[in-house]
Amino acid sequence: MSRKKIFSGKLVKLFISKLKLPNGKTGYFEEIIHPQASLVVPFIKNRIVFIRQYRAVIDKYIWELPAGILEPGETPYACAKREITEETGYLVRNVKRIGKIYTSPGFCDEIIHVFKADCVSKGRSERDADELIRVRLVKKSEAIELFRNGKIQDAKTIAALAFAGII
Repeated sequence: MSRKKIFSGKLVKLFISKLKLPNGKTGYFEEIIHPQASLVVPFIKNRIVFIRQYRAVIDKYIWELPAGILEPGETPYACAKREITEETGYLVRNVKRIGKIYTSPGFCDEIIHVFKADCVSKGRSERDADELIRVRLVKKSEAIELFRNGKIQDAKTIAALAFAGII
């Protein structure tokens, strides 16, 4: 019915919207429009390649899996392969799509495509200037313990580990 742009930044756009709902009523929404992203559960032999990344918005390091935003014209598959190498330095052999998630559909349209990958030799990482990352190889049993002990709090990582059958 109507949509007004309130903010347009490098990563997100914010709209105030008045929309007609399927039941005929009108709803008022604050919508964040966000580019799609890809996330990968990368394996090297029998270990999962985790990253411990500093997130400035929450001012702490958290356990995550490699992920990133699709570049213009890039496919989710290509993004997944690129992000593994950029963030971890590992080179990819096999990549398979295992799912997708909507991160916060109550106010954001972000979709994250989830992949599983086999990695081979270590190459050179090319992280963005604002990415503070430490790479750690973790056994499946360690990943389960990190999750059970509340050490993995990143929702996209938890969803991806569930898709991969780890937790």
